[in-house]
Amino acid sequence: MEINSSNIGSLASQTGQAPDAINIAVLKKAIDMQAQAAAQLIEALPQATVNPSNLGQNIDLRA
Repeated sequence: MEINSSNIGSLASQTGQAPDAINIAVLKKAIDMQAQAAAQLIEALPQATVNPSNLGQNIDLRA
């Protein structure tokens, strides 16, 4: 379900729901959409490359 003016209007027209309940429903939907977008971004990240075991083991301390 996408959030648009017709969906919000239909939520508002339902009887027995307080405006706070409508606001909470819209907020929960927005949080769900953000979570989905974040998951898609994480999946789109390239896989980390593994360096050979001899790299990153020594530090040269000459000044």
